Amino acid sequence: MKLAFSAQDEAFREELLVFLEQHCPPQARTTRDMIGSDDVDANGVMVIPQWAREWQATLFDHGWMIPSYPRELGGRDATPIQTMLYLEALAQRGICRSLHFGGYAIVAPSLLEFGNAQQKALVPAAIRGDTVWCIGMSEPGAGSDLAALATRADDKGDYFMVNGQKVWTSYAMVASQCFCYVRTDRDAPKHRGISLLIIDMQSPGVEVRPLRHITGQAEFAEVFFTDVQVPRDNLVGELHGGWRITMGALAHERGGLWVEGVAGCLRAVDDIITMVKRLGLQHDASITGRVARLYSQSRSLRAMGWKGFASFAQGSSAPEHYYMKVAMAELQQTLYELGMDLQGAGLAITDRAVAQEGGRWQAAFFNALAATIGGGTSEIQRNVIAQQVLGLPRA
Repeated sequence: MKLAFSAQDEAFREELLVFLEQHCPPQARTTRDMIGSDDVDANGVMVIPQWAREWQATLFDHGWMIPSYPRELGGRDATPIQTMLYLEALAQRGICRSLHFGGYAIVAPSLLEFGNAQQKALVPAAIRGDTVWCIGMSEPGAGSDLAALATRADDKGDYFMVNGQKVWTSYAMVASQCFCYVRTDRDAPKHRGISLLIIDMQSPGVEVRPLRHITGQAEFAEVFFTDVQVPRDNLVGELHGGWRITMGALAHERGGLWVEGVAGCLRAVDDIITMVKRLGLQHDASITGRVARLYSQSRSLRAMGWKGFASFAQGSSAPEHYYMKVAMAELQQTLYELGMDLQGAGLAITDRAVAQEGGRWQAAFFNALAATIGGGTSEIQRNVIAQQVLGLPRA
């Protein structure tokens, strides 16, 4: 048996690598452990730099933004295997496609599946990055339990009146549009009374308050809606049918994230090995044992991810991917904690100007603390695995 990719797939990968060599800007070749912008305004609030906008547009214009999509949507009708090769090639090289994932990863596929003709016309700009979107999901009382959201939209006939609050809203400070989940029927069971609205962030009554997190930057925000009027034409899908769109949106968001996550873990392991050698600790069994375990876990997760993809590509479910979100989040925390430990007393220095390796391990460790929370807490993910994968009863 010969395990290899087809000649067409290898040609696809070679064409991609040539394109990246010719067009990828140095700023996009990041080895950071969390993709995000280091560009901030005078108040430390994240902004999207011009190079990132131009790079995303270049990917779209050359058919490399979402390869599985048709040309008019920034792709080249790539097969599922070619899409995986594409994701791995970028992840292994630490190349980011975009500094604002919401538009291409959540909004675009959701509008293509549920939007009307007018809304589908918004998709190319969302993928190309010409329009920056934020996603209005989480609320102070509705994080992992998204169905508990309370932001309400009262039906006024030709418009909705929106009141409520969203929190941990990525890119809200720079977004022009919000993909906002609201409650349109307060009497229905909580999963059935949700709708999805497109809200112009410049609408009267919308207030954005940046949230500064432990790294010192403000990449999230609180968003307050006070008597915001939203045209009825901005309703996506059916009235009260938002929960179905929500589940699809989360699936789109997580679909290829395991590729980036595993590649980041493997890259971190390689960097830890380099640091161990530089510090002369390669003969310390307590250190090398930890590194070996982390390397084995990272490689095992990559194999598991491909196994799940193989099942998915053949039309079957991929229960492996339910587990990988939990496993990768916890592995990242362990990896970056080891990177901190190896620095000794230097781990207390967070100023990038003087910290070892530019404070890479400190920043990665702080960001990894959120990995078991963002996108669904590990506790919730374990419940999902127990019920939907293992078939266990609810406690």
